Amino acid sequence: GGDPTEATAKPKRSFYAARDLYKYRHQYPNFKDIRYQNDLSNLRFYKNKIPFKPDGVYIEEVLNKWKGDYEKLEHNHTYIQWLFPLREQGLNFYAKELTTYEIEEFKKTKEAIRRFLLAYKMMLEFFGIKLIDKTGNVARAVNWQERFQHLNESQHNYLRITRILKSLGELGYESFKSPLVKFILHEALVENTIPNIRQSALEYFVYTIRDRRERRKLLRFAQKHYTPSENFIWGPPRKEQPERSKAQKTPTLPTSGSNSQTSMHKKSKDSKNSSVAIHLNSKTVEEKKGASRETGEETDKPSPEPCSEDTKPRNTEKDSAADESNSPPEEKTVTETTGKGVCPTSENIREGETQSKDLENPENTSCHDEVMSQ
Repeated sequence: GGDPTEATAKPKRSFYAARDLYKYRHQYPNFKDIRYQNDLSNLRFYKNKIPFKPDGVYIEEVLNKWKGDYEKLEHNHTYIQWLFPLREQGLNFYAKELTTYEIEEFKKTKEAIRRFLLAYKMMLEFFGIKLIDKTGNVARAVNWQERFQHLNESQHNYLRITRILKSLGELGYESFKSPLVKFILHEALVENTIPNIRQSALEYFVYTIRDRRERRKLLRFAQKHYTPSENFIWGPPRKEQPERSKAQKTPTLPTSGSNSQTSMHKKSKDSKNSSVAIHLNSKTVEEKKGASRETGEETDKPSPEPCSEDTKPRNTEKDSAADESNSPPEEKTVTETTGKGVCPTSENIREGETQSKDLENPENTSCHDEVMSQ
């Protein structure tokens, strides 16, 4: 009672409750009712022909003499299985399970239906609730404060409410369940008159309702009023959570795309640089070969004039125009060399070639290293 960690502890779902109520909502898929096919004990009890066992009390006595006797209804644990039969075994092994044939016969018997509704009203008054119309709507009874306090402290009655809700659905009063569960949730979550019942209401009472839409309405109502809201573990999650996760995920997409594009651009740029480096290296090799050929020709031809012709650049528009003109090329080369005052020897030619190569591509060595590393 005084431990704050227990009061704020997050609730946990019950696997037993989920499995039990799943079987109930799906009409007990593995149920076999051949054994008591011709017994009809529950129907005969409601027709006041046999008493319930082991107490030996008839239904008329229960409805007339036990009504309002809250001590007897509280401490006797054998009558509830007879008043609200199910297709499953309860704590009273004298009570017989319902059969599908018995359910159909029960719905056809007006006398049994009338007494069944009277038994339902008697138990509602025991809990401090009253039935106000034929559609199943309920409200607080006159003595609701006393009975709610008792209900909040006697948790074994939550099992009885679960059984009553199941039996309503079995015997043709499925529509009565939703108003009762809604009333209990309102009292537990909004009015806070029976706060101890909210776990059982959300874990058991809601899931006795076979209509999924009705269950979702009740769960949305409970989620709206449940405190603390982050501890609500029933039904679908809140709608705000996926929106936040999307908002967090969307900015990361363009960054990853831009990174991939940048890496692809870098790869293409590196490949271009490597191809340029290879081209320049091949060009230098060819120029070196051409230079070696020129040096061989110079040894055969000692005159400087043909050397000047070989060293003359031929890739410019001025040189092509000069070749097409009538002026002889020898005079041109002589004037150019005499203006500089240096004779174009083979060593000068080599040095000039290497300098021009370095000027054309100052990063030639680094590019080559990159090609070798690749």
